[in-house]
Amino acid sequence: MKPAEVVLTPEFSRQVAELYHDMEAAYDKTAGSLQFSCSGCPDNCCDSYFLHHTYTEWSYLWQGLKILENSQRQSITEQAKKYVLESEAVLARGQRPIIMCPLNRDGLCSLYSHRLMICRLHGVPATFIRPDGQKINFPGCFRCQEQIAADNSVVPLDRTQFFRRLVDLEIGLLGHRRMTAPKVKLTIAQMIVKGPPSL
Repeated sequence: MKPAEVVLTPEFSRQVAELYHDMEAAYDKTAGSLQFSCSGCPDNCCDSYFLHHTYTEWSYLWQGLKILENSQRQSITEQAKKYVLESEAVLARGQRPIIMCPLNRDGLCSLYSHRLMICRLHGVPATFIRPDGQKINFPGCFRCQEQIAADNSVVPLDRTQFFRRLVDLEIGLLGHRRMTAPKVKLTIAQMIVKGPPSL
């Protein structure tokens, strides 16, 4: 049987959007408590190398891409192809790629409303409790670390609830297929080049 594209229902898309909204609210609350802002930063986090792991986010990303004009989507796809080739070459040298995301245009995300979880949570200090109980700490971006270096009262953003909600969405999306579906471990560029996910 030929694999079928993973299509999100309107209700499922609403749940993803709601999750993203809650992430943004938590991020803004943490950033506000630190008086932290990305404004004026000489760096751009969109050149950070991140891997993403769910069909939910892959599908939601493509939902946004399909809204774009064909010419804009084609341009993004060409940039994504270049990104994949360049990143593979850098990884082959044992280095971590620092390449601008193909969605970035003039310093801004061209698919802002559909950007993925890590794009929304990166920057401020955060914690995450894994299913095995191990706690992982994220110090925040270099600028945030510099700003709060002498502040011991910082309360980091807890990413745990958001990861759990994303996992629940993933289970709901894949259903019985979750046990046999290939694992997702892709950059945004790879998600774009591969096209919408199919199972």
